[in-house]
Amino acid sequence: MKPEEAAREIIDAKLTEAGWCVQTYDEMNLAAGDGLAVTEFPGAHGPADYLLYVDCKAIGVVEAKPVGHTLKGVEGQSASYAEGLDKNLPVWSTPLPFVFESTGEVTQFTNWLEPHARSREVFSFFRPESLRTIFGREKQLRGALREMPELVQGNLWPKQHTAIEKLERSLARGKPKALIQMATGSGKTFTAANIAYRLVRHAHARRICFLVDRKNLGLQTLKEFQAFQPPGESQTFDKLFNIDHPKKSQFAPVNNVIITTIQRLYSTLTGGPEVEEDDEERSSFEGPPAFNKPPVPVGYNADLPPEFFDVLIVDECHRSIYSVWGDVLKYFDAFTIGLTATPSKQTIAFFDQNLVMEYTHEEAVADRVNVPYDVYEIRTQITEQGSDVDAGYYVGKRSRKTRKERQAQLDDDLSYDSKDLDNAVVAVDQIRTVVQAFRDKLFSEIFPGRTEVPKTIIFAKDDSHADDIVDIVRDEFGLGNDFCQKITYRTGRMRTTVKVKDPDGTEREEVKYVKTKGKTGEDVLTAFRNSFNPRIAVTVDMIATGTDVKPVEIVFFMRTVRSGNYFEQMKGRGVRVISPDELAKTTPPIENKDGEILKKLAKTRFVIVDAVGACKQCKSERGPVDRQPSKTLKQVFDHIKAGGTDPDAVSALAGKLSRLAHEMSADQVDDVQKHAHGKTLATLITDLMKSTNADGVHAKAMETLPADAEPTDEQLNEAEQSLIRDAVRPFYDPKLRDLLLDIKLANEQTIDRISQDQLLNAGYSQEARDRAKTKIDSFKKFIEDNRSELTALQVFYSGMTASRLKFCDLKEVANRIAKPPLSTTPDDLWRCYETLEKSKIEGKGGQLVTDLVTLIRHTLDPSTPLLPFEEMVQERYAIWRQQQAAAGVEFTADQSEWLDKIAEHIGNSLAIELEDFQYDWFGQRGSLGRAQELFGDDLRRIVDELNEALAA
Repeated sequence: MKPEEAAREIIDAKLTEAGWCVQTYDEMNLAAGDGLAVTEFPGAHGPADYLLYVDCKAIGVVEAKPVGHTLKGVEGQSASYAEGLDKNLPVWSTPLPFVFESTGEVTQFTNWLEPHARSREVFSFFRPESLRTIFGREKQLRGALREMPELVQGNLWPKQHTAIEKLERSLARGKPKALIQMATGSGKTFTAANIAYRLVRHAHARRICFLVDRKNLGLQTLKEFQAFQPPGESQTFDKLFNIDHPKKSQFAPVNNVIITTIQRLYSTLTGGPEVEEDDEERSSFEGPPAFNKPPVPVGYNADLPPEFFDVLIVDECHRSIYSVWGDVLKYFDAFTIGLTATPSKQTIAFFDQNLVMEYTHEEAVADRVNVPYDVYEIRTQITEQGSDVDAGYYVGKRSRKTRKERQAQLDDDLSYDSKDLDNAVVAVDQIRTVVQAFRDKLFSEIFPGRTEVPKTIIFAKDDSHADDIVDIVRDEFGLGNDFCQKITYRTGRMRTTVKVKDPDGTEREEVKYVKTKGKTGEDVLTAFRNSFNPRIAVTVDMIATGTDVKPVEIVFFMRTVRSGNYFEQMKGRGVRVISPDELAKTTPPIENKDGEILKKLAKTRFVIVDAVGACKQCKSERGPVDRQPSKTLKQVFDHIKAGGTDPDAVSALAGKLSRLAHEMSADQVDDVQKHAHGKTLATLITDLMKSTNADGVHAKAMETLPADAEPTDEQLNEAEQSLIRDAVRPFYDPKLRDLLLDIKLANEQTIDRISQDQLLNAGYSQEARDRAKTKIDSFKKFIEDNRSELTALQVFYSGMTASRLKFCDLKEVANRIAKPPLSTTPDDLWRCYETLEKSKIEGKGGQLVTDLVTLIRHTLDPSTPLLPFEEMVQERYAIWRQQQAAAGVEFTADQSEWLDKIAEHIGNSLAIELEDFQYDWFGQRGSLGRAQELFGDDLRRIVDELNEALAA
């Protein structure tokens, strides 16, 4: 068969599966169906390979070429066929609107109804009814995108408005892909809802697919769309357009927006079995191993043809969406819009480097769209040094593949170091020691002055680890089930075993988790988001990405994270802003013994509590921790096999193999030696370590130099590279690499419940201290630079007492420091001093503007104790009362109550004036008239005396 004939066979088959009836010109029968593909149809410029008929009228042509033939060069030929038909033929328009070029393997399509029409590659031919629908559009999609109406600001934040404008400029130019990077908490879903509305309303997009990372995020997105009322509309989005979050793998064409996961989209496209709940609930940030079944090649689906969606919006577009699932996205002839807070190089590459918007966490903090964070580290002996368990003890042995645990008696002493922790060994008492430290430091250092545990997410290693954490947290805090709950995929589900058949007919047992009548993870998540309890939620990855829980103020890592992007996502659960009124719904304000509100809490920051060194290991791309992310053994091998010889990779390989060596059986050691041509794993590791050892490198460089010479940096580098090349050579063998990877996967994890842990240190990280020092230095410079300009600072520099200050003057300072470049608050400054000078801090301040009095004093004179202004006022008030009593002045109970409130007002507002008696507590109890009735002619004297004495 000639190449042209082979291509025609493939094209015939593809046209047929797309709903076209393929006929020869001699045998054409217009009554055979709605869509006909007539071969060798004569025209003025020669016969067209295929003339496409819909409803008995010509609508397009197909130019066929053999496999491997380039298609761009034949576009003129196919266009000539579209223009050269007999003028008496019934046609939809002249020239014909739709043109395909195809080799059978590659197909491209041009819609000549579009402005500046250009060809684009498509998965397969469009269906006849699809071409009919496209032709019938009042305005073609790409034409409408060039004429979008001006974007109304409405409820959009400025950065959201900018993102949409830049996206629409990209779409107007016909760019098929666009990536929007917006910091977690900056409203990506709300932005997407506005995008979807404008695409459906103004560009007349028929269907949009909104892809989410997990099923529960789909429900969250659905609720946000249902609550979204577009500018100028009287109804919410779901009342204006059809929107669906299907639970089955069927997509109704009537829906304008379909919210789903990539797993369900794939299942629907391939006609595969219904999506397993575990698959659809697990975060794709965990990578391909998180899914039970790897995808098979994508094929054509008549119920879900390539032209089904006009737009794909991919929320949190992480790496696996383009590697494991990339062909699913490429199947559709749709604009693809990516939304992410953490773009990787692979993500940006997939979107053809078309990053239309970049909005980082640092920018979001400056805009008050995100809150900043501090890192509080908890270090324990086992975390730092590992432990030893004597032979004879029973330990748990957990399979890495199945997570099934068994008990085994140690034949030999078990010794493990910090590098083995959470890899080869899990130490249970480490959990208790960490939780105890967290409990003890929570109200004194992490959130001083709080009386309720802030909403906290704890990230566990796995479901079993989460159970252990929940039990210990409840035990150590002495609180019940509602206080701390687990939110994982297994919550409210029971483990069972069922028999399934593989495609080849083999029967096997498979573990399933079926729902029970108890609360599901979604139920607990709803309570965590909206109710007082639970205060602490323990999860693995169910709420690690995308989930909006604004009241969260602590993100607690008790598991390591390999991926820098994933770590950024997990960290992002704490960045979201929330108003004090909204926060009060889940985290009540501080009250006095009478139930009166003393302080309404404000979320001004969140704290990462790092108990496993996750911040240092993960190397967050932005923020106070900024290092390279850790790599898996396979990633290091991939680097080495490609010729990588940088010392960091070699050092990482030596460390990982060293940890692996502790876990290997004698048979596995022998297998490695056989594959390494007689070298033991210990020898391989030693060679790797020596290749980057300074002494060894120096000795290597000296081999070619005189004894009294000193090698140059260039010679030392060459010597190191020579040693590295020799050390990594054995790992060029793929069989050795595969063997070591298989050993790592097959070996079990040891669960150590014997060792007792010990707290080594709990405190803010060095990065947090560095940040605090920078902030304080900037504040000092601000005071110096503005000492002559701001009235409040003039008072302090002149030596006058604070009683000469006015609250408005102090408020002016607060407003100035809140703006860039300082961008700070009294609370932020107070926390910085707590981080740097804990011994000089007396009490918890920074919540009131008046605390600027003591902050400025301490900054100018570090020997001055840092005491909250209201506490200082109360101390001075107590002295004043004592002085009054010593002078024989007695006050009635009513007078004392009013005096107490006057002192409280001075603590909050710097001073009190007679007109202040008209408001708040005083106004509710008789105002100025009642004050004059109680104190008579002494009222003015007492007010002046208290202002002078208490605010001095």
